[in-house]
Amino acid sequence: MTESLVSDASQAEPSTARSRRPVFVAGCHRSGTNLLYDTLLSAGGFAIYRGYLPVHKMLIPRFGDPSNPANRKHLVDVFLRSKGFARTGLDAAELSAKLMDQSATGGNFLRTVMGEIAARQGVDRWAVYDPDSLLHIPRIRRDLPDALFIHIVRDGRDVALSLAKMGGFRPFPWNRKPRGLLETALYWQWMTQTGRRHGTLIPGDYIEIHYEDLVQRPRDVLASLSRFLDHDLDYERIRGASLGRLSESNSSFLEEGANSIQPVDRWKQRLTEKEVRSLESLIGTTLEAFGYPLASAAEQRRKTLRMRFLSTAYPQFLDAKLWLKLNTPLGRFADLSALELSTPADDVNSPPQEES
Repeated sequence: MTESLVSDASQAEPSTARSRRPVFVAGCHRSGTNLLYDTLLSAGGFAIYRGYLPVHKMLIPRFGDPSNPANRKHLVDVFLRSKGFARTGLDAAELSAKLMDQSATGGNFLRTVMGEIAARQGVDRWAVYDPDSLLHIPRIRRDLPDALFIHIVRDGRDVALSLAKMGGFRPFPWNRKPRGLLETALYWQWMTQTGRRHGTLIPGDYIEIHYEDLVQRPRDVLASLSRFLDHDLDYERIRGASLGRLSESNSSFLEEGANSIQPVDRWKQRLTEKEVRSLESLIGTTLEAFGYPLASAAEQRRKTLRMRFLSTAYPQFLDAKLWLKLNTPLGRFADLSALELSTPADDVNSPPQEES
């Protein structure tokens, strides 16, 4: 089902010039999506928006197909109470009317909101970022056949280290507390493999870049992205604007100074040899597939019984959980807390009723 959605969309000839097509920045959490997004915005020509628009990830699973006017009204009403809407700077009544009239799909919703923001700022193009867009490429592509996708990939050992430090993931519902490096590494593997699998079906409109290259060789990465996006990503102009993450830290342009924060290969200093061997035993094949050499010898990499269980069960669990959320009524219980709603409402706290 997923593959057919992507393949069908890839056959459509987008009528929009490439230089004006929407851009989705995605990647596993802690892989540099914020940094890449702020780099694009600093180049100019993109609408500047720092809100949260989880249309395909959260709002449609929660409220149902927006082609149904009742579902669409729930979706619009909730969005208008979110922090993401507050950051648009748009008039609630005007936007609500346009969304109710024009947003029969998630793509229409995104195009309407971001199009209004772009028009207000006097630019012709918009980009959005959300790490989890990586998992929803087929549905985004179905709704927006002209969408372009940038998948930023970071060394899974660094991602696992960062995510574990932030609390890690609960691998299964019955786990009482989050686990550490192994589970987060498998999550990285699942995310990156899923993104690449979707991307191979739309090769002309999907590109992978490495976080490490963006940090250490920004000019080369920007040149490649400029060609892919048909957008002028001038290095000096980006440095001058330095929006968001670029002004908070100089780590995106390490070549500019030796005193910059070093975000690359932290795992080499902070993980023990045993931890490195364990990670590489678990995700080594994927690390190599994405161009990351391994530090341990092949004979040192052995999966324990627990590793074998996790490497089989956890990805299957994540696949099933995502499928159920997107394709069954279980999606109606999607947590909306990330929207940071300004006022609570009964219809947010319980699933909407089906029309009779």
